[in-house]
Amino acid sequence: MSSPNQFDEVLREWAEVFTHRSMREFMSAMRDTGLSMPQLSTLLRLHHEGACAISEVGGHLGVTAAAASQLVERLVKSGLLERTERPGDRRVRELTLTDEGRALIQRGIEARLRWMQDLTTELSPDRQAAIVKALTYLTGAAKKLEPQNPKFSKE
Repeated sequence: MSSPNQFDEVLREWAEVFTHRSMREFMSAMRDTGLSMPQLSTLLRLHHEGACAISEVGGHLGVTAAAASQLVERLVKSGLLERTERPGDRRVRELTLTDEGRALIQRGIEARLRWMQDLTTELSPDRQAAIVKALTYLTGAAKKLEPQNPKFSKE
């Protein structure tokens, strides 16, 4: 049986390896785009959370509305985002990913996940089954810790 300290250490080490490899693979796939981290973060936010207003992008990035507007304008001109009027409130400009924006983010996500698929060749079926069981418990516990009101809710 493992101690709580050993569990913390192993979990922290896995999180570091996972995060490092995932980010490295994602950024490698995005390197040729010339997009900044805030621009990529905006595209990822829209991919995961759906359409939002420019003000929500500013809140997500922690920047002023003017800075968010400039960043969004560059993404619109690049053909990665589309701006439309929000149904029911013409004052709000809603942002969505274009097909090109979705394809770009999907390419990055696929690169990010590819290295995990390679793990299957490194682990026996019995080890994979044990890891599936452990990660199922871990994911369930982590989901219980999620806030009830997500920070970036769809309005």
